[in-house]
Amino acid sequence: MKFLITGGAGFIGSVLAERLLNDGHGVVVLDNLSTGSMSNIEHLQSRKGFECIIGSVRDQSLVIELIDQCDAVVHLAAAVGVKLVLDRPSYSIHTNVNGTENVLHAASSLRKLVFIASTSEVYGKSEKTPFNENDDLVLGSTANLRWSYACAKALDECLALAYSQEGKVRVIIGRLFNTTGPRQTARYGMVLPNFVGQALTGKPLTVYGSGEQTRCFCHVRDVVEAMVRLINNPSAIGQVFNIGNDQEISIVGLAEKVKSATGSSSEIKLVSYQDAYAQGFEDMQRRVPDVSKLERLTGYRPQTTLDQIVNDVIAEKKAALTR
Repeated sequence: MKFLITGGAGFIGSVLAERLLNDGHGVVVLDNLSTGSMSNIEHLQSRKGFECIIGSVRDQSLVIELIDQCDAVVHLAAAVGVKLVLDRPSYSIHTNVNGTENVLHAASSLRKLVFIASTSEVYGKSEKTPFNENDDLVLGSTANLRWSYACAKALDECLALAYSQEGKVRVIIGRLFNTTGPRQTARYGMVLPNFVGQALTGKPLTVYGSGEQTRCFCHVRDVVEAMVRLINNPSAIGQVFNIGNDQEISIVGLAEKVKSATGSSSEIKLVSYQDAYAQGFEDMQRRVPDVSKLERLTGYRPQTTLDQIVNDVIAEKKAALTR
């Protein structure tokens, strides 16, 4: 098959592109390099069947042209990261909604297969854990733009499922939970590369809030494996799947783990949400996926340990510092 990967120069997209090429598929990457990087796909440029187009998923005519050339689409392009969403909320909403609309509209003409990358953010402030795909979504006030990303991605899901129900597109939706690993940038507040960078350079590890909030971190290789298995399974079409690791750790616990693994003497510094973001910022206390649906259908559940994930990120960051 020939795949279009929107956002394919990002850290998830580049790992997926590599995997699909290794599986014998052709890959076209579309990326505007706002958060992705050419360095992520530089090693793929000479590979047979690989092509990179610099452009935006909001460019409707370009999206139509590229999808017409491909058999399937993996839609990863999005404005991501709390910092970016709060700094540029209208840009984030337009990118996340209009980009998805362009992809689905273009794919509908030939009923192409589309994998939509959604997010655990859509569960909002729900206190029921672990999160199941059929759970109600509990979002905060629209006056708090922190929730605009979740609203936009929930609308993406609704639009994709509407196209699917109407028989226009074959859609699979994956709700990604805290994906991390090599190639992830710290630029937009991604916590693990931030902690590792701070620890290796002797800076304080900045933990927002109390640090007692918990997350589950999944290696990018595990996420890509789950995505490929879903794409290859016709029974996944028209459904939503959580994709993530279900092993919890507090954010302050993660900071302590990074300190230990790097041998850093950096202090752990608590920073209030108000100082980090804005007055009234809200966060989830726990974010834990129920991945039983993914495992039932594919026979796979993410399993890379957090220690291995941390070590992989440290190795990459150390190598970058010595270049």
